[in-house]
Amino acid sequence: MEYTIQTIGSVHSPYRQKFGVARQPGLVPAAAVCIELNPDFHADSVRGLADFDYIWLHFIFHGVLDEGWAPLVRPPRLGGKRKMGVFATRSPHRPNHLGLSLLKLERIESGKPVRIWCSGADLIDGTPVIDIKPYIPFIEAKPQAKAGFVNGAPQTLNIRWQNPACRDALPSELVALIEQSIAQDPRPAYQDIPERRYGMALSGYQIHFHIVGKEALIVSACADETGRQAV
Repeated sequence: MEYTIQTIGSVHSPYRQKFGVARQPGLVPAAAVCIELNPDFHADSVRGLADFDYIWLHFIFHGVLDEGWAPLVRPPRLGGKRKMGVFATRSPHRPNHLGLSLLKLERIESGKPVRIWCSGADLIDGTPVIDIKPYIPFIEAKPQAKAGFVNGAPQTLNIRWQNPACRDALPSELVALIEQSIAQDPRPAYQDIPERRYGMALSGYQIHFHIVGKEALIVSACADETGRQAV
């Protein structure tokens, strides 16, 4: 039997591309997003939702729809060297390309359109949303549950700015977003090329950095519109 799923809204996110997005929700607390509901959904649709601290967001991995899927994938947490069944992972390359994120609910604007602001997101700009549900801790929190090959939080990189004046010229919220995102090491798990310069499109800026060992060196942060370095 086939079903048709209609989107209920979309995400406005500082992440403009897949590279650099946190691999799981909550790893980058500074990653704030706005979920804008379609006009069909007015204030009644979110009545009572503001009383919850977190929401489950169901969405579509639209950035990889044309890449298909495979029964075996290489999780980054295993260094990209071991294969696991797709259903034992959070890989976006799934049969139906459906995603699930637990986001911190910050506030709701019950206007036209309805906007739901969240933080700790792992979503790229334009992500189609298919459902929203409240998070209920006494039912869904299982801190003692086994987590398979996912053993604890991932290690993070130390962050250093090549030019501290570049950091100081940026809004503090943007600095936090940049540093927290890069600290998660956005490189493919199999890639370790110290001389390589990486670029990330983030919140209207192009960020360039190197990674050597356990340290990320941020070289520049340039506004997309002018290419002018923020120094």
